[in-house]
Amino acid sequence: MSLRKAYFLIFILLLVDQVSKIYVKTNFVLGEEVTVFNWFKIHFIENEGMAWGTKLPGEYGKLFLTVFRIFAVAGIGYWLWDSVRNHKSSNYLIVAIALIFAGALGNIIDSVFYGVIFNESYQQLAVMFSEEPYGTWFHGQVVDMFYFPIIKDFPMPEWVPFIGGRPFTFFNAIFNVADVAISTGVGILIVFNKKAFHKGDA
Repeated sequence: MSLRKAYFLIFILLLVDQVSKIYVKTNFVLGEEVTVFNWFKIHFIENEGMAWGTKLPGEYGKLFLTVFRIFAVAGIGYWLWDSVRNHKSSNYLIVAIALIFAGALGNIIDSVFYGVIFNESYQQLAVMFSEEPYGTWFHGQVVDMFYFPIIKDFPMPEWVPFIGGRPFTFFNAIFNVADVAISTGVGILIVFNKKAFHKGDA
């Protein structure tokens, strides 16, 4: 795969990711939910930290996380360029790197810019390019919206370790297009490991 095709894939993913986030951000109040199917809902939340809502402690935790992501994406971008230009790597590897790069960059855009572009979403619809932004540069929150509660509030037997006796929901994560891209890219590297790291066309 050429760099041009990889860049086009990244562009399309970023476009879909940002359009979906901006739409949800400007049309949903924080916490609002719309049921598409019983097993698929659009549920607007904002993620302040890493995956699964994990946060870094301290005043500069969010800033450190955002800066770290920027350096990580720069490294992934170089990996993509190097794989295409110097090693003629398999298409499996190039597509996987492009997916991971697009997803990581999509969430970085939220972290870097959304805090100064949008106002607060709590109990109101956010306005783009607001005069009263909710945050500062590098302190934006990542917009998540896809929720697939395939099994919801299933009563787990008492004997099940850790979660026994409590209602169980599968799949409980709420995510976005960027997260899907990253997960798919990582999945390709795991499932098609031998093909991904085989030199030459796949």
